[in-house]
Amino acid sequence: MIQIDGLSLDCATVHQIAHGARVSLCPDAAQRMRDNAATTPGGASVLEQKRHWLMGGFTPGLSGDALARNFILGHCAGVGPPLPDTLVRATMACRSNVLAGAKTGSRPEAAMILIAMLNQQIHPLVPAQGSVGAAGDLAPLAHIARIACGYGELSPGLPLFTPTPKEALALINGVSMTAALGAVALFRIRRLIETAVVATAMTMEALGSDSGCLDARLVAARNHPGGIQIAEQLRALLAGSTQVAKGQPVEAFSIRAAPAVLGTLVEALGHAAVSLERELNGAGDNPLLVDGEWIEGGNFHGAPIAYHLDAIAIALAQFATSSERRTFRLSHGELSRGLPSFLVPGTGLNSGFMLAQYTAASLASECKGLAHPASVDTIPTVQHHEDHVSMGPIAARMLLESIECVADIVGIEILLASQA
Repeated sequence: MIQIDGLSLDCATVHQIAHGARVSLCPDAAQRMRDNAATTPGGASVLEQKRHWLMGGFTPGLSGDALARNFILGHCAGVGPPLPDTLVRATMACRSNVLAGAKTGSRPEAAMILIAMLNQQIHPLVPAQGSVGAAGDLAPLAHIARIACGYGELSPGLPLFTPTPKEALALINGVSMTAALGAVALFRIRRLIETAVVATAMTMEALGSDSGCLDARLVAARNHPGGIQIAEQLRALLAGSTQVAKGQPVEAFSIRAAPAVLGTLVEALGHAAVSLERELNGAGDNPLLVDGEWIEGGNFHGAPIAYHLDAIAIALAQFATSSERRTFRLSHGELSRGLPSFLVPGTGLNSGFMLAQYTAASLASECKGLAHPASVDTIPTVQHHEDHVSMGPIAARMLLESIECVADIVGIEILLASQA
C-alpha cells in the first residue's frame, strides 16, 4: 500500500501505481487538507470569479453544485486516441498527490475519490490530445473529474462525491497529466539505459574494440559524471575480455564516444528527475489558499517540466542514431573486422540481418522527428487571457513514443551483436 502524502511522490512510485499498486491517503495529509479547507474565505466562490474574469459576467442563480458540474463538463473537450489505463492511473495518482499537499482549498474527499478509483480499477476514458499545458491539463483532467464527480455514468461501489466549486477547479488545474507521463517516461528510460549499456558492450566485444576509450583516467579528465558512469559500467561488463583490449585499431565515433553519448542521456535524465519530482510534490494549482487568503499566480504553467522532457527526447535521439550506426557496422562486412556481410555466410536469397538494420534506420529517423522540442511553441488560448502556454503534454507524449522506438533500436543492436 503506497501512501499519498503530497510530499514524497517520485517517478518509481508513479510507475508502481500506474501498474496497479494500491494507494491510501496519509492521515497527516488528510488533516492538513481539512485545516486548509477550513480557512476558505467567504464571498463569491473562486470558480464563479474565474467565470466572471474569463467570460465577462456572473451566471445569475447558478448553485455551487450546478456551477461545478457545468464547469467540469464544459472542459471535457479532449480528442484523439485514449490514454492507456496505466497512464490514466499515473495521472490520477499525481493529481491526488497535488491535492494532498493541502494548499488548494480542497477537502480530503477530493483526493480520496481519486484514490478510490485507483483501488477499484476505475479508469476513465481520457483522450490523449487537447491540452496545451498551461492553466493545467484541463481537458484530460476534466475527463477524469467527470467520473470522479458522477457526472455521467455512475461507477458501482464508488463513493458519492460532490465537489465544492474550488474542488472542481482543483481537480483539473495544474499539469498533472504531463507530470504523470513524464514520470512514467523517466522510469522506462532508466531501464532502457541499463539495456543500452549491455548492447554497447556486446557490440564492442563482437568487433574487438579498443578499450582505450573506456580508460578511467581518460574519461575522468573530461569531468562529465554521466560519461564516467557509463564507462565504469562498460568496463565492468567487459572485464576479462580477450576481444576488447588496448592497442586495437582506433574505433568509429559510435563506439569510441559511446560513454559521452549515453552519458549525456544519463545526465539529462538526472536533471529532469529533479525538476519532475519537484512538480509531483508541488502546489500545481491556481489560486492557492494560503493563510486563509486566495493567492492568484501561474503555478499551473508546464514550462519547468516541458523543457526537460524535450531535452531528454533530444538526448534519446542522439543515442538512437549512435546505436543504429553500431548496428550498421555489425552488418557491413568491410567494417565488422572479418564478419560476413549481414552476419550470414554466402549471398543470394538469404539477406540475413539486412532488413533489421533497415528497421533501425527507420526508427532512428523517427526519433529525430519526435525530438523536435514542443516547448518552443506557443499558441494563445482563451481570448489571450492564456497568451503563453507550454505545450508540455505534447513533449511528454512524443517522449513516450521516442522511448518505444529507441527500445526497438537497442533490441536490434542486441540481436545483431548476439549473431556477431
